[in-house]
Formats: sequence, C-alpha cells, structure tokens
Amino acid sequence: MYVRLWACAIACAVGSLAAATAQTAPAQPPVQAFAVPEELSAPALSPDGKHLASIEVHAGKRIGVVRTLDPAGVPAVGIPIDQGFLVRAQWVSNERLLLTVNVNMRFWGENVKPWFRTFTVDTKGQNMAVMFSDNEARNYNYGTATVSDLAMDDPDHIYMPIFDNANNATLRNWDGQAFRYSMFRVNVKDGTSERVSVGGPQTGQWIMDGHGKVVGRVDKSLNPPIDHLLVNTNGEWKEIQSASSLGRDGIGVVGLTRDGKGFIETAQFGDAKTTGLVSHNIADGKDATIFSDPKYDIGAALRDPWDQRVLGVTVTADQDADHYFDDDMQALQRGISGAFPGNTVHAVSWDMAKTKVVLQVEGPKFPPTYFLLDRVTHSASPLASSYSTLEENQLGEMKPYPYKARDGLDIPAYITLPPGKTAKNLPVVVMPHGGPMARDQIGFDWMAQFLANRGYAVLQPNFRGSDGYGHKFLKAGYGEWGGKMQDDVTDGVKKLIADGIADPKRICIVGWSYGGYAALSGAAFTPDLYACAVGGAGVYDLKKFLDTRAKDYGKDSDMIASWSLFIGDRSKDADKLAAASPAKNADKIKIPVLLVHGKDDYTVRIDQTEAMDEALRQAGKKVTTIIIPGESHYLQKMETRVQWLTELEKFLKENIGN
Repeated sequence: MYVRLWACAIACAVGSLAAATAQTAPAQPPVQAFAVPEELSAPALSPDGKHLASIEVHAGKRIGVVRTLDPAGVPAVGIPIDQGFLVRAQWVSNERLLLTVNVNMRFWGENVKPWFRTFTVDTKGQNMAVMFSDNEARNYNYGTATVSDLAMDDPDHIYMPIFDNANNATLRNWDGQAFRYSMFRVNVKDGTSERVSVGGPQTGQWIMDGHGKVVGRVDKSLNPPIDHLLVNTNGEWKEIQSASSLGRDGIGVVGLTRDGKGFIETAQFGDAKTTGLVSHNIADGKDATIFSDPKYDIGAALRDPWDQRVLGVTVTADQDADHYFDDDMQALQRGISGAFPGNTVHAVSWDMAKTKVVLQVEGPKFPPTYFLLDRVTHSASPLASSYSTLEENQLGEMKPYPYKARDGLDIPAYITLPPGKTAKNLPVVVMPHGGPMARDQIGFDWMAQFLANRGYAVLQPNFRGSDGYGHKFLKAGYGEWGGKMQDDVTDGVKKLIADGIADPKRICIVGWSYGGYAALSGAAFTPDLYACAVGGAGVYDLKKFLDTRAKDYGKDSDMIASWSLFIGDRSKDADKLAAASPAKNADKIKIPVLLVHGKDDYTVRIDQTEAMDEALRQAGKKVTTIIIPGESHYLQKMETRVQWLTELEKFLKENIGN
C-alpha cells in the first residue's frame, strides 16, 4: 500500500513539474541548451536528513550548494571554487561536508596530470579544512580523494588511504622516495592525519567495516601479477584467497556483506562470462553466488552511503535496472520504477533513517531529473531538471537497433531518430563510443539528442570489445583495433543503408576518444562509405600512443599490459600498429576531416591530433583542426561544449546537409 502511495506522490510531482515548465518551444533550441553541464548533480542528504548538498551550475560554473530542508525557508549556501572542477559532494557528518575538486596541473614542463584534492566545510560553507593538511606526502599523490570509511560513530574523523613513505617501504616515486599505500585517520575539522595501517609492498585496496576498523586489503604479487586477499586478525595479516587458486583474473572486492561476516567480490558466470557477485565467508571460506545475469555484466554495486555495506547491484541491459538484496530497498525500487515506466530510476542518496530519499529519473526524452521523496509523509517534490530548457517534442526517439556482424556476431546498437521525421533516406551520424571498454545504452545523451534535434539519425554501435556484455564479448576485441571492431561499425552503417534509413551519400562518422580513432579509421579504411569524419581527442598513431603510455606508467605496468591486449605489442607488432593507424594511412582518406582536441588533455595527449593533422596536410587532404586551450579530455567546461557543438553543426551542414 505504501509503495503505491509513494508512486502516486511521485507521479503527481512529475505532473506538477511538467505543468510548471510547459510552454511553446522552438523546434531548434540554441546550442547552449544542450551544451550546459547538468544543472544539478551529485545530490547528497546529510545523515539526519536536514541538509541537501549538490553540485550545481551557475553562470556556467560548477559550485557547491547546501540547502537546509529542516527548518524550511533558510537561504541556500553557495560554495564557489576558484580553480578546477567539483566532482563530488559527500557528507561526513551532520556538520561537515566533503568536496572533491579535480585540478589539471602541469609540473616541470611535463604533460598535464589529473590531481584530485578534498576539503571539508561546515553547513554554511565556512571553516574549510584541506585533508592531509599536515602530511607532505599529499604532494606526491595525484589523488587524495578516496574515502574508505566514514565511521559515523566518530563524527570528527574519516579514513582515507594515500601513498606515503612509511617505514620499510619498497615502492619508489619519480624522485626515488619510498612509498606504500597506507590508511590514515583524518580529522575533518582541521585536516590533520594519523597513519593507522601500513600497506604491503604492493597493496592496492583497503576494506573497512564502517566503524573505523580495517578488515582486509588486496595485494598484488609481481611476475606474474596475482591478486591476494588478506584479512586483519588482531593486528596480524593472513592471506585467505589468491586469484590464481580461484581461476580469476583478479580479486575484485566491492565491499562487505550486510552482516559484515563476508566479502562481496566480482566473479564471472556462464558461457558469456558475465560479471556478477559472490560472497566469501570469512569464517569458513565458502563462496556463494549473490547475483548473476546470463547476458549482462553488473554495472555497479549499490552500497549504503554510510557504512558502505553492499545492498544490491545495477545491471545495464538496454537500460539500467537496480536490484536490491535488502527487502525494504527493493520495495522502494519497485515503487519508484513503477511511477516512471520506460525510464531509469535510481535512489541516489538517503539519510541514515531512510526516511528521505533523493531520486534520479532519466530517459531518452527525460533529461536527468531529481526528486526528494519523504517516506513518512508519502510526498515527493521536484528538486531540479538537468537541461531544463529542453522539451520532449525537441528530442528524438531512441530505440535498440541490433544487427549481425559479417562473421555472425550479434552487435547491440541504438538509433536515435530526429523528432518529426520519417525514418527514410535521412542524413546519418555514426557515433562510436569511447573507451573502447565502455558502452552506450538507452538514456539521455546530450550529444546524440543535439544531433537528432538538428535533423540527423544517430547510430551508436556497441562493437565487439565493448563493456557490459560479458568477458567473452570484450575479449573478442583483443587485437582488433582497425580490424573486426571497425568492421562492426561498418556493418551497422551498411544495415542502415539496406533498411532505407540512411541516405548513402549523407553519412558522417563522428567520435570522441576511441570514437575519434574509429571515425578516422572509417575515413581511412572505408573511404567510400562516409561523406565526412570528425575526430575528437582521438588516438591516431597507435605506437606513439603506447610509447607515451609506457613513459607515463612504465613499460611493464598493468596499464601497458591491458592496452597491449587490445592494440598490440609496441615492440613486436610495429607493422600491424602502423597498418591500423589513421595517421599512417592519411593518403587513403578522400573526405573532409574535422579534428578537435583539448590542449590540456592528459588521457589522450594533444600530440595525437597534431600527428593526424600533419599527416593529412602532407597528403594534401582537407582538414580543419581546432585546439581548445585549458580543456581536458572530458569536455568539462560549458564554453568548450558550446564550441564543440557549434563547430560540429557547421561542419555537418557543409558536408551532409541537415
């Protein structure tokens, strides 16, 4: 009965929100309507439910915001950030809020590196304290943002790991100083820190119990690299699991069971080797399956925000679906999902009593929207809608568009159709995703919806090597950059043509990151299929990319081993790498090319676009290259998104019309 009441309350809140915003809208809203970052994100309720923190966009800039819910009527507090980008807001007590900032910094003339720093403020945005304020080891850590334990029964402290030069350490940084991954108790009022546990030579993860006690850690041995799970018993460390004995690639601990008696870990299941969850009982060493799906990987473990115990999982089929192991949370999920059929609904934050819950609702024509649900009064109220100036009639229909690759492999894909257009003889933008160990799904995609609004059908293929469909599908992409992965994209385009959806003379391939690589590969290796190509922050010279990664992370690092599986060995496969590199095959390209890249990109260096630009110009090809100062890999600034969409719209109109 109460679930139905909540669903009714939420549905009524949705109706009032729609009525409040309903108005006649232009068929083509300005670029800014799509380019604005989410107007509200990362909402978080305080433990007592009296305050709501979030990251909001004001005048194009992200700021922290604290709203007082009880008592009502207290003005909201804004917390501006002078440098970097806010990426997280998290309550550490009823009085203190932790904020994490990403600052991209350049040192000693080197390439830009991503740095993450955390600080706390009170509910009025004052009395700031920087975490690890007394520990100079923070200067050698790219990240001081991981919170392993809030320890809610000790409101003045949290537990955070960083690398430091603990006694007898054997790891060394670029200055030759010894470091280990150690756990610290950090004072949230002044940022001072005290080391409570020192990691082993290759410790990479800590597991805490929610009350300030270290329960376990994961170490990795070298040559060969093998994960080992250790437990802490009366101050002594004992190994209880080894990845090699389990037949796994690693030990992925996602948290503790609700009762705290076991670890919950990732494992692979079935012929597709999809990732699910098992529990490992600490006392008897027995494993039990907690969750598995025959077709899809879990997308994330759902944890209680206060003690980090695992409550459920998110599974991404065509859309996200949350499944809770906790009966009360699963009842809540059924109710809120029923209120928004066809959309994805998440409970993203709640107070410790679970009386107040923040909901996020999203669908292809429903930009992410947040509601505050009161489970005592059975009432719901809208908080904010991202992309609030957009209306449903301006957005395209998104639906599955699966097809078979030439070798018979089933390729999941999605197509977004322009609003008000018949799906016949349309100009098409093919948009392979980045990663490539990522995937597209049904939901609100600001870039795809912008293109659909401008009259283009958008194809988003989840080619082999994409994540989410099991390890077997992922592994099918090993060594297939420019090969079968690219064929999967090509085969999707050919199906669009065969189905009469695409005008074969008006197809452009557009992508960012790996998608940028796929776009320029499409131009080079299937030169008659496309009318234009757009590469954003792409990889175009594969050996150069691997050499840069080896310099950054070490030639024997896990990072290089992982990339080598997909791309190839930078020493042994030089000819193969050159054959699959668009920059080495620029002479084959026949169509106009647009290249866009952030100058401070640390994920894919700017030298990749510089190499592609030079190769195209030397080959006498038509290329426009735009370098964006101060931007990273992730289009974090509104002005950058406006520039990107403006240039993209102009380029597409010139080459395939609209």
